[in-house]
Amino acid sequence: MRWNGQAIDASLSDALPGLESNSGFVRSVTTPEFAGVTFHEVLAKSALNRVNGVQGDTWGMTINPYRGCSHACVYCFARPTHTYLEFDAGADFDQQIVVKTNVADVLRRELAKPSWDRHPVALGTNTDPYQRAEGRYRLMPGIIEALAESGTPFSILTKGTLLRRDIPLLVEAARTVPVDVAMSIAVYDDDLQQSVEPGTPTTSARLATVRAVVDAGLPCSVFLMPVLPYVTDTIAHLDDAIGRAAAAGATSLMYSALHLKPGVKPWYMEWLARTHPDLVSRYRAMYLDNTYAPKDYRRWLAERIRPIMRAHGVGLGRVDPATGSMGFSDGPTDVRPVALGVEGPGSDREAGVSPLKRADPGWDRRRTGISNGVPTLF
Repeated sequence: MRWNGQAIDASLSDALPGLESNSGFVRSVTTPEFAGVTFHEVLAKSALNRVNGVQGDTWGMTINPYRGCSHACVYCFARPTHTYLEFDAGADFDQQIVVKTNVADVLRRELAKPSWDRHPVALGTNTDPYQRAEGRYRLMPGIIEALAESGTPFSILTKGTLLRRDIPLLVEAARTVPVDVAMSIAVYDDDLQQSVEPGTPTTSARLATVRAVVDAGLPCSVFLMPVLPYVTDTIAHLDDAIGRAAAAGATSLMYSALHLKPGVKPWYMEWLARTHPDLVSRYRAMYLDNTYAPKDYRRWLAERIRPIMRAHGVGLGRVDPATGSMGFSDGPTDVRPVALGVEGPGSDREAGVSPLKRADPGWDRRRTGISNGVPTLF
């Protein structure tokens, strides 16, 4: 969606690209606390987004209180979405952050519509709702309260340790609706983590957040995504990663190999050439004409990870094919590979239904988006 699809119509003569006809634009803000970052505050017209699953017969609902992300992960699959706003997918994605300042109020109105049937909502599937800006804008408490009060199940995927601030709210919400939480922790070498994810909290801080969530009585999955070929796929790194996640109390673990969309590939390859020039030719062979790692590599990675997960007693979680949010763990004996958008063993549709879908009586009907012959919007 471009700017004029996000905000209220009006006219501005001197505005950011794409905002020339938007009263939804409030102001642009810079502050020494966030050196090099500009926040563009807007009044959103909608909070809920419908996304279609890659398999074509599933869909889900998401909320993105922010566009762009100061975590600056070079591999981030969401980078191309910034070009919809006429920003670039590189430095602009990291430094030009759109803030939907009224998102909680808009969400409450949308959830109050008679047509809203409490379809599960995922947060953190595009850009991180707990990136550093959340400490300033505090959008998530209102979102959590609105979802819980309306009886809407939800999930949160984040790299942000600021999640700990809202644990009491999540515990309270979980009394009335299913709540799933997951922490994304892909890199367990401190120097590498700061190189490839320069704006994220440390791995140790994120693991401590997993422990805090679990100690509060909520399940917390760990996303070991993406595994970087020839960089973080060694037995030593994977064993350290899975072992530390297990020690932190992770209730399940999900993993997948790096995938590089066209808008992400140039930025990742620039980082690779700068930090691991010896791997450039290998990556070109793997990803030159492909978004996903070759099947042989993914099979090899599954065979490497499977015994490590068994050794540490960590069960494999499932990923919703529409939103990329988490499902539930099968327990430590079921550690089959899973890949976003891939059918087969370990896929969400192959073996069971997540708590979010179990809480949603209309799931089967909405899988096709049709109700009594009429496309459903919610």
